[in-house]
Amino acid sequence: MWVVIFRAQVRQLDDDYGRTAQRMRELALTQFGCLAFHAVTEGSEEVALSYWPDPASIAAWRAHPEHLEAQRLGRERWYRRWSVEVAQVQRSYQGESRVPSGGNSGGNFVGDPGRDPGGDPPTQTA
Repeated sequence: MWVVIFRAQVRQLDDDYGRTAQRMRELALTQFGCLAFHAVTEGSEEVALSYWPDPASIAAWRAHPEHLEAQRLGRERWYRRWSVEVAQVQRSYQGESRVPSGGNSGGNFVGDPGRDPGGDPPTQTA
């Protein structure tokens, strides 16, 4: 699995931005094999993470005409600066709280109690 990390400093967002962002997300997820897409904006900083099965899917997405137009608009209207990083995910794991909502879980994870959150089995001693 691969992840594309897009970071930007927002100049100004408008109605076109919202429509374009929604369309890009829809295209990535439905036509280009994107596995998941998450975006957050805090103040003037935006971060988007998209997960992909392989570099070929990322390349096809990057070259799509609608995405190229969205990139142009981003450069000209919406962003002061931006960066893109592409990385291969080396490890992935998940957890779920054992405590009902509103409680303090203290960091407990559901799953194999013999594994730490990093996914490595505990060391056995003789």
